[in-house]
Amino acid sequence: MKSHEKDIVSVIKDQIENFGASATMTDVGTVVEVGDGVARMQGLRKAKNNELLSFPGGIMGLALNLEEDTVAAVVLGDYSHIKEGDEVRCTGRVVEVPVGPELIGRVVNTLGEPIDGLGPIKTSKRREVEVIAPNVVSRQPVNKPVHTGIKCVDALVPIGRGQRELIIGDRSIGKSAIAIDTIISQKGGDLICIYVAIGQKTAKVANVIDILRKYGAMDYTIVVAANSSDPAAMQYLAPYAGCAMGEEFMAQGKDALIIYDDLSKHAWAYRQISLILRRPPGREAYPGDVFYLHSRLLERAARLSADLGGGSLTALPIIEVQAGDMSAYIPTNVISITDGQIYVETDLFNAGIRPALNIGLSVSRVGGNAQSKAMRQVAGKLKIEMAQFDELAAFAQFGASDLDKATRAQLERGQRMREILKQPQFAPLTLEQEVMILWAVTNGFLDDVPVDKVAAFESAFYKFMANNHPAVGQSIATEKAIIPEIEAELKKAVAEFKQSSAY
Repeated sequence: MKSHEKDIVSVIKDQIENFGASATMTDVGTVVEVGDGVARMQGLRKAKNNELLSFPGGIMGLALNLEEDTVAAVVLGDYSHIKEGDEVRCTGRVVEVPVGPELIGRVVNTLGEPIDGLGPIKTSKRREVEVIAPNVVSRQPVNKPVHTGIKCVDALVPIGRGQRELIIGDRSIGKSAIAIDTIISQKGGDLICIYVAIGQKTAKVANVIDILRKYGAMDYTIVVAANSSDPAAMQYLAPYAGCAMGEEFMAQGKDALIIYDDLSKHAWAYRQISLILRRPPGREAYPGDVFYLHSRLLERAARLSADLGGGSLTALPIIEVQAGDMSAYIPTNVISITDGQIYVETDLFNAGIRPALNIGLSVSRVGGNAQSKAMRQVAGKLKIEMAQFDELAAFAQFGASDLDKATRAQLERGQRMREILKQPQFAPLTLEQEVMILWAVTNGFLDDVPVDKVAAFESAFYKFMANNHPAVGQSIATEKAIIPEIEAELKKAVAEFKQSSAY
């Protein structure tokens, strides 16, 4: 066969093989500048905000600045391999993460990739990390409690399913401890937990994972880690990725709890990205849309209506303040977005009150609606008496000897209440234990117990009730209220315990 005949045959074969193949158009650009995790490209005329861009070597970027001549994107990964002149392509996709029950018990990075060395995660479902929050019509009232196992939280600042309750305070005074105890408390329950670590030291995140494993909490928990060594872009996307994972459970009609530890570092990462992208800085050098950064995240926490399955996503964001200054930019922003705050105070922590909850500044805007009737029955009296005690204690320090008998008695009871509200870490209590001890202290059964013996009394009381009167606790757990029969049994049991025990 002559050579030109061979050419004709190969052309015909090629046409047959490619018959019906459609041509595709891809928007292509060129890198003109790269550094500090940000790349600038020319071209990419059809790029959209928050679209994923493909760099050479399988590295992805997120388009954030669409300018007249250039597109600026943050690189999701190692940007050191990207150089000037590299080709960049639009993908037409936004950032997505794998979701579903397969992630439970795993530690993943911002993109949902496993980082725990336990092999790949076999899930086919994915969700976009940025979605619009459910509207008012899609929601129902928050009236089902999230049991934290922490007496002062469950009694004084109750958290409901679908609520957003801020944990705020200085560094290293027990903010994360409250969140971790809440996760541990869900053992045996129906709440799926997601812990998002943003900008934390790798050692601290590893320690949290060890604690969760030790107490069996990883059986119902997903950990999303964007550590301090990870790029700012990964820290910025981490809470949205964790939220998408939680929304999948909410959409299935299940209840989920998500902890953002912490949103101060999240705001720092976003400020870093914004300044590198040359966005104009505002107050405290944060960009103008830093409020929207957190509002669009926290508004996604909701309790869906019965028509949509009745699932819920409860958010516990954590904010770190400097020297107790709650009036700084990010704290005031997040306080205004959330449904209340748990304020942890340095002075109380240093005085040995753990958790160091400031009862006067802590508030839950859902209140008693997020409590069972039993807890409401004991918490109402506790709130009033603790508020009166704080006021009297401040007044009494000027002249304790001049106080009348009734005021002294009130101060004495207040001291015992404060002792009862102390609680060691990693020791969450059941609802019935909380109700029984708070009922005992508010009804004066501890008035004759020395203050330094209150902790021993409490510990021995739980054991006594479990061994000698298990029906009382079971009745409280079943009825979710202190009915007259239970109250009579409680009175009899407490009197019996005080006679038989030296605690």
